[in-house]
Order: sequence, then C-alpha cells, then structure tokens
Amino acid sequence: MNNFNNMIKQAQELQQKMADAQQKVETLEAEGVAGGGIVKVTINGKNNVTSINIDDSVIDKNEKEILEDLIMAAFNDAKEKIQKKIADEMSSVTGGLKLPPGMKLPF
Repeated sequence: MNNFNNMIKQAQELQQKMADAQQKVETLEAEGVAGGGIVKVTINGKNNVTSINIDDSVIDKNEKEILEDLIMAAFNDAKEKIQKKIADEMSSVTGGLKLPPGMKLPF
C-alpha cells in the first residue's frame, strides 16, 4: 500500500511539474531571421507571431514576392527554434523520458 501511495504522490508531482513547464513554455520566445537579418519574426511558445521587423531597404512594391518569401522563411526559422526550446524545456521536466510516438507536450 505504501508503494501505491508513493506512486500517486510521484504522479501528482509530475503533473504539477508539467503544468509549471507548460506555463513557462508559453513565455518562451524565439526570433527567426531571413535574408541575413533583413526580415525578423518573433514567435512565442504558443506559436503566435509577436512581432515582425522588416528592414526599410526591402520595402519596394516591385519586390513584393521577395519580401513575402523572406517573411515566410523568417517565420519558419522562428517556428523551428521555438519548437526546439519547447522540446528542451519539456525534456528537462520529464528527465529525458521518451514519450510514445505522436505524443507531444504540452500541445
């Protein structure tokens, strides 16, 4: 019976750690860049864009497609970086515990 109580306690502690980690993950930010820093996109742990910065040198109506491509590349770079930060944060909580394929935390 004592082992069972310990397992319940450990499960509750892990659940709290996961909730704390999810809150921390939501505050993470990552900046993606494209064109050598001409376009910068910042996203948060919820994968929401929080800012876009475009260098004045590329604001030209004749080069609209290039700018669109740079924004997309910067966003993809930021998304890749935030996913790595989230994975690192969750790994630190789970102690490197491998999750079943397809199971992602906290999303």
